[in-house]
Amino acid sequence: MDESLEELKMLAETAGIEVVGQAVQNTNRINPSTFIGSGKAVEIKEEMEGLKAQVLVFDDELSPRHQRELEEIFGEDTKILDRSALILDIFAQHARTHEGRLQVELAQYEYRLPRLTRAWTHLARQAGGGAARGGVGVGLRGPGETQLEVDRREIGDRITKLNEEIEKVRAHRQRHREQRNKTGMPIIALVGYTNAGKSTLMNALSGSDVYVANQLFATLDTTTRRIELPSGRAALLSDTVGFIQKLPTTLIAAFRATLEGIIEADLILHVVDINNPHAKQHIETVEDTLAAIETPDIPQILVLNKIDLLDEPVNPLDYFSDDFKSVVRVSAVTKQGLDVLLAEIEGQFKSAMSRYELLLPYNKGDVVAWVHENAIVEAEDHTEEGFRLTVNMPPRVAGNVKEFIIDSPEVDNSTSLSL
Repeated sequence: MDESLEELKMLAETAGIEVVGQAVQNTNRINPSTFIGSGKAVEIKEEMEGLKAQVLVFDDELSPRHQRELEEIFGEDTKILDRSALILDIFAQHARTHEGRLQVELAQYEYRLPRLTRAWTHLARQAGGGAARGGVGVGLRGPGETQLEVDRREIGDRITKLNEEIEKVRAHRQRHREQRNKTGMPIIALVGYTNAGKSTLMNALSGSDVYVANQLFATLDTTTRRIELPSGRAALLSDTVGFIQKLPTTLIAAFRATLEGIIEADLILHVVDINNPHAKQHIETVEDTLAAIETPDIPQILVLNKIDLLDEPVNPLDYFSDDFKSVVRVSAVTKQGLDVLLAEIEGQFKSAMSRYELLLPYNKGDVVAWVHENAIVEAEDHTEEGFRLTVNMPPRVAGNVKEFIIDSPEVDNSTSLSL
């Protein structure tokens, strides 16, 4: 509970809200009307008046009824938010790309649609004729209900339009992935709890300048950078939105197009802020979210980040589980342990590779260059027939040069490359 409230405070501060107090209630059941007990609500209202507070944020999602009843108790001068609305607001502030804005807007509309009733209750009382006398008759609906129906229809139309636009973006992204797969470069997805240091790690590994800030959800939009492995082979590293406990389901659904980059990765780096006392719970939250988006059985390396802030060394075995192939300790800021991480990444790729013998004519120098960039070349000989190369590469990559393979295990022919 303490960690969740501390996280809620950080969310509020990220959204630009100054936190002046908090309240907790132990209860056997959620109040069906006001979420917290009505007496507790009055107590909090009096405390807020003393603090001159204007916003009340709940750490769980409120139902439309809860929100309506609480707004009647606290009055029009107090804004009632729940954790989901707060996260949506932060996402709206931080989304910078067209795709990110579309996904956030979709999530906002889907969140607000069932909560529209409260916005028009004052108009519902303006009904005339039989409706005003409590009777029921065709054509006697109040203007409040009419406005509500109009709003619902407009929002429903907007949701449909947003889904269509996001689907176009998704198709465009899929075409890019297919083209990227043809290059043969392996894809690494960075995942982790928000503020675990993923963007800092990306900058350290790739030499890029992805935006970094010590706050929750500093970056939302997927960023992909090229990195070089110890063998000289190139790989693509993709940073994704950070996860958090109680992440709204509307956001997971809206960002599915972005998160598909994780599903299609060859390797996942699960980054953890090892300096956080709740690191193990954060690992569980991320794994639960990966399961929610139906991530297949992709190899994972657990990256224990921010070791430069630890007072005592950490034992990687304390965090190891069957979900991970290995555990590596690093500091993205000081770059400590990055050489070990890169070697481990290469080791994981090698374990998924097979050995192939290639024979390429001398007029295929461009293909030879491609092989050097996208495979591990163990040996290269110049023969009468052409270049003879002994290489290690994944079967998916080998499918791009299948016409030049003279000795190999079974080749994946699902992709082809024109060179």
